[in-house]
Amino acid sequence: MNRNEQALNPELSLYREYTIGLLRRYFRMSIELGRLPSVLGREFFRSKVSSYRIHSFEDVVILVHDVDRCLGRLDAFSQSLIARVILQEYSHEEAAAVIGCTRRTVVRRMPEALDRLSEIFLETGLLRAIGEARPAGRARKEMARENECQEGEESDIGASA
Repeated sequence: MNRNEQALNPELSLYREYTIGLLRRYFRMSIELGRLPSVLGREFFRSKVSSYRIHSFEDVVILVHDVDRCLGRLDAFSQSLIARVILQEYSHEEAAAVIGCTRRTVVRRMPEALDRLSEIFLETGLLRAIGEARPAGRARKEMARENECQEGEESDIGASA
């Protein structure tokens, strides 16, 4: 049984609106960076980074990259559905015509694609589980420092005086 045939957790439907919101934010930020999201046909820079607070240009680049990588984990049909229906705001009929399938297939597969993407966002930390406490104060700052991609490596090389 492949991944598409496996039943997803029904609780993932609770995250659909959050996932759609994150996808729309990702699309807007991608455009602001001067790039089309890769699911729309453009390649984006590749590297292993992760951080999700948006405070600077670098944070925008990191978020766009991380969402792009999550989208890359979906099958091609799911990517196409999300690109057409969520990012380009096609109706189900228009998306079906562009993708080359029936409207019924779009209606059936769109929630599955969103649920799978929600699951990926939860795994990677782009979405926080409902009811999960947000780290407070000092713990949050320490976690942010652990996730920083710009920090230098420590070295034991001493300088002579």
